[in-house]
Amino acid sequence: MYTDPIADYLTRIRNAQMAQHKVVEIPASNLKKEITKILFDKGYILNYKFMDDDKQGAIKIALKYHPKSKRPAITDIQRVSKPGLRKYAGKDSLPRILNGLGVSILSTSRGVMTEKEARNLNVGGEVLCYVY
Repeated sequence: MYTDPIADYLTRIRNAQMAQHKVVEIPASNLKKEITKILFDKGYILNYKFMDDDKQGAIKIALKYHPKSKRPAITDIQRVSKPGLRKYAGKDSLPRILNGLGVSILSTSRGVMTEKEARNLNVGGEVLCYVY
């Protein structure tokens, strides 16, 4: 039993990319599905598929690499808010990653979204992770 499923999700992606795997399978949850959709929309992963075979289900993620250098599309992926210390950002203090080149994923009252979408909707929330 792990206490932080989002950290486990991010670590599985990080480890699979370091080992040059093409596909990684992760136990599913609604929050992980939303984060996966954001990673796909922003171009950090190649594709994904939600497998609902058993009770919990799984997420299969096809990882993205540069065609010539074989470097992963995700340079770094960091967990920000942890179960022991939650990090929240108001609408005026939303974090920008690498001057807008990276993505900060937030859990807001209107759902899981990037900091750019939260800025447009004028909402704040819990900062889940940074991806760049």
